Amino acid sequence: MVSLFKTKQVFIPSPKPHGLSVTRDQHGIPHVSAENINDLNWGLGFCQAIDRGTQLQLMRIIGQGRLCERLENSEDNLKIDTFFRRLNWHRSAEKQLSSLTPATLQWCQALCDGINAGLRNKRISVLKFLGVKAEPWTLADTLLIFRMSSYLTLAQSQAEIERLFVELTQAGVSTEKLASLFPISVDTFDRELIEKINLTERIIPSDLLWEGAIPRMMASNNWVTSPSKNQSGHAMLANDPHLEVNRLPNVFYEIVLSSPEYQTMGFTMPGLPGILIGRTPDMSWGATYTFMDTVDSWVEECKNGKFRRGKSWKAFQTRDEVILRKNDKPHTITFYENAHGTLEGDPHKAGFYLSTAWSPADYGAASLNANYALTQAKNAEQAMPLFREIESAWNWVIADSEGNIAYQMSGLCPKRHPDWNGFTPAPGWDKAYDWQGFIDKELLPCDYNPECGFIVTANQDLNHLGKVPVINMPMGDYRAKRIEQRLATQQALDIDQHAALQMDTYSLQAELFLKILVPLVEQEANEDHLDKCLLNWNLHYDKHSVGANLFEAFYSELRKRVFADQQLNTKVIEHLTHDTGLFIDFYQNFDACLLDPDSLWYQEANQEQHFIAAFKQAKTKFDGKSWGDVNRFDFKNILLQGKLPDWSGFDVKQQSLIGGRATPHQGQVFSAGGRDTSFAAAFRMVADLGEHTLHTRLAGGPSDQRFSPWYKSEINEWLAGSLKKVSP
Repeated sequence: MVSLFKTKQVFIPSPKPHGLSVTRDQHGIPHVSAENINDLNWGLGFCQAIDRGTQLQLMRIIGQGRLCERLENSEDNLKIDTFFRRLNWHRSAEKQLSSLTPATLQWCQALCDGINAGLRNKRISVLKFLGVKAEPWTLADTLLIFRMSSYLTLAQSQAEIERLFVELTQAGVSTEKLASLFPISVDTFDRELIEKINLTERIIPSDLLWEGAIPRMMASNNWVTSPSKNQSGHAMLANDPHLEVNRLPNVFYEIVLSSPEYQTMGFTMPGLPGILIGRTPDMSWGATYTFMDTVDSWVEECKNGKFRRGKSWKAFQTRDEVILRKNDKPHTITFYENAHGTLEGDPHKAGFYLSTAWSPADYGAASLNANYALTQAKNAEQAMPLFREIESAWNWVIADSEGNIAYQMSGLCPKRHPDWNGFTPAPGWDKAYDWQGFIDKELLPCDYNPECGFIVTANQDLNHLGKVPVINMPMGDYRAKRIEQRLATQQALDIDQHAALQMDTYSLQAELFLKILVPLVEQEANEDHLDKCLLNWNLHYDKHSVGANLFEAFYSELRKRVFADQQLNTKVIEHLTHDTGLFIDFYQNFDACLLDPDSLWYQEANQEQHFIAAFKQAKTKFDGKSWGDVNRFDFKNILLQGKLPDWSGFDVKQQSLIGGRATPHQGQVFSAGGRDTSFAAAFRMVADLGEHTLHTRLAGGPSDQRFSPWYKSEINEWLAGSLKKVSP
């Protein structure tokens, strides 16, 4: 057996591209060498299949809605299959693939050829053990993975919060209170329209049980700093995408690609071509999600299988989906579609239903063309218009070897009726509310070499950097402000300081709440040990912090006290907090009400009375444990999901996670859909453009094979916050 600390040659069977070779470094990262960029992509596909073949096939099976057919026939899987059949992400694939440039087409086809070569030669696989035979990988599959990675847990969160708004409206929450939480106008909000909607699926089910697949909410940090800020005198970049990390293997895959004409290294997702986040010798780039509103819903008035347009009635297009089920008869579902998307309801039953559309759903070719063109970009100025062509919504930051830093938003933001921001459902029968194409990409937010010497994105509101507002429900800005504060006050930054900022656990959210709470606690005549614990807390969510856990107990009680009324009761608040991801993404909207002493939600008692009462209640329930004691999670194999005993080695149990919802180092653990999930950095990356290396750490390892030495090889170092150095 070859030592982990020696270079290992990877065997590639023939036929293979001439001159192609793959070696592993001491971290197990594949280094692909080839004669040209297409052969590099062949090698990338081969490595993806060898190291992540199970992940590749599982994602495709899920995206195709074939779990009941190919894995396990269960009612839960039938719901997941139905969800993905509704999305219908194979539609328009042929049209989009015909729009690829010849160069992009060859590049992507090389990836597919490499994947298929790898799948044919992957000897060990859990899927093989389960009797799942690998099917050939196609260009349509790559397009499917692109659409899945752009929507799931990202744009999907916008759809979920908009659905929650409809439910709260129908639950009777006043328009004034809704306007304090969501981007609506009291004067123009059509409450009567929203109350007519028949919801077939709910965020808050009547029995408070989550049905169907829960979205894996995502956040991320990235930033770039100018040469004047850095010890090396060169531009630097840092990125740490946050998503569900309690899975093996990781969502991302790390690789190094080298040919005479092109060298790059970084992270991609299995099934996608090229590097998504990484660097070349000339340039580095990173991504976070924008929370651009790319999902809209319309209210459709239906009867007799038709929908109203003006004074006339039109027939839906129907689509029958047949879900094959192991050892059972097939399940057939009919979907009803129009220009507004897929109807959520039966139009033969008279009523008002929602149709929902995601703007990039029928696209993808321009993104793949842009990804290929980016392989030729040499600096930030050349890269910005190429990133702008990507159809899904991302915040791209760029640093180049010439000393430039830049920011560019991408995404297809719909042009809407001037009185409609897209957050609430619009009347489907009024043509004025149809999309009028997409906002000009040149109007999207961007920045280039700002005077402050840095650019930070952390899913916050960045509308001020563009010429039109494209974000209506951003995430909280606590993380972004904390990172900006640190960068503004630091000079001579190096790799270690950027890495330390990625591990920062200080909470600006807690700072704001304690400015109100601390004076109230200090007024109490009988100060006890828990009072002292709060008063002495340094506002960091580190592993040994009891103060962080106590603050969380207070914050939970406060949210229940203030927002739990006859419509939004305590059980609903607890459900949204502990069993969904909605409060994880959009908590600052609720914070704005809690921090406002004149908030409409303060009725039976004022702000101070609620704060001190919530703290006293929290103390009665507090168990004295530290944040590391309670904020724990398991790494579980994505296919087996903890079903095998501990000794099998597929999982890594009970790891403490530092950080919280509002800290640069995300560290949230919650239960959703009947399973535990987590919310932290999938990987961390720092690049200094003065050297051709990357400093990285992956939450997991390169391989999805349990008995590979690289299955979980980086977990301990990831938890500790250390970075490894990767060189070509």
